[in-house]
Amino acid sequence: MQLIVFAVGRMKKGPERELTGRYADRLDKAGPAVGLTWGGVTEITESRAATRDQRKTEEAGPCLALTAERGTALIALDETGKSLTSNDFATRLSDMRDHGTRRVVLAIGGPDGHASAVRDRADLTLSLGRMTWPHQIVRLLLAEQLYRAVTILSGHPYHRS
Repeated sequence: MQLIVFAVGRMKKGPERELTGRYADRLDKAGPAVGLTWGGVTEITESRAATRDQRKTEEAGPCLALTAERGTALIALDETGKSLTSNDFATRLSDMRDHGTRRVVLAIGGPDGHASAVRDRADLTLSLGRMTWPHQIVRLLLAEQLYRAVTILSGHPYHRS
């Protein structure tokens, strides 16, 4: 199953980008052993539309286009979503894989959040906590958790198990 991150906003050069890249590389190398492949990041620039709803709608279009292919699941990151443990997240991914999902798009919204169309389409709305995080940090946290899911599914000892 292919894992793709969709992100509103560009990742700037710096330590966050470097560390995110390290986790993506680890995921790319270790994932195939458990049936997960790294599909990379699709970035779009933030909308400059006049209203919040217009911006969210513009940003939703490319995200929803990525999920149009049959067999694609959408996980929308949103502060109002479910808070899962790392083990539970790994289990969700393995369940999707085992039930025939071919791709998972993990969507990081812009400063205004996701449009209702994205939230309605989402197979899972996931929270990394109720705090607001810069999208560079969200990408880092998500990359680490995707790699951690691979290690959990590989049977590596996990410090909280």
